[in-house]
Amino acid sequence: MKLTFLGTGTSFGIPVVGCDCATCTSTDPRDKRTRHGALLETRGGRLLVDTPPELRLQLVANRIASVDAIWYTHAHADHIHGIDDLRIFTIRKDLTAYVPSEYRSLFEQHFRYIFDESVQPPEGTNKPHITLVDVDAGVPVDIVGETFVPVIVPHGDCAVYGFRVGRLGYVTDAKLLPPETMNELRGVDVLVLNALWFGKPHPTHLNIEEAIQVARDLDAKTTYLTHLTHRVRHAELLERLPRGVYPAFDGLTVEID
Repeated sequence: MKLTFLGTGTSFGIPVVGCDCATCTSTDPRDKRTRHGALLETRGGRLLVDTPPELRLQLVANRIASVDAIWYTHAHADHIHGIDDLRIFTIRKDLTAYVPSEYRSLFEQHFRYIFDESVQPPEGTNKPHITLVDVDAGVPVDIVGETFVPVIVPHGDCAVYGFRVGRLGYVTDAKLLPPETMNELRGVDVLVLNALWFGKPHPTHLNIEEAIQVARDLDAKTTYLTHLTHRVRHAELLERLPRGVYPAFDGLTVEID
């Protein structure tokens, strides 16, 4: 499997509008972070994780010409509002989106023009053709030739659905990992985990120290931090993170046996 990080920033992205801090004005391209997204390539196809507002730009930057399915972690704007950019793919074939069952109605209402068959585009135009499939925590689902086990983490007043597939564990927007999620992810070779900054705890996200402790508790061989803010620069993270923990960045690719 190959994992490509398409976007590794928070809902503000980096640079943050109107900010002239050291990170937002950095010339290091790894400090330019779009909103969260990833692509997992397996022998069976390509799975897109979330559709952030910059999705079209991410697809172009990484020369991604096709996807086979989508995994939605949750329904916050920075994770779903690029959904119309899937339209280019559904000109050729319909797509399946795997969505936490508790968010199905939100998708159907918020994007009624996509999911209500009574809403048809004018002749000569098109809309995304996407089929929603429910996923529930702990219930395995087969996607792109692999078995994914959905894992649930709290994120403020909502739940976020990560997954384990083979030796990869993928979690974003977590504040903590419940025991059942820890049990499912323990011992992964590669762990993807969100982390905002060093220091002050955040009410709905892990900070970097908390993420490092989770990685240690899971005995993950290698951990990549994503969903990072402009309070930390990539070069600073490389210096301060412990062995086996690395900052992801937009465009980074990781091979997973």
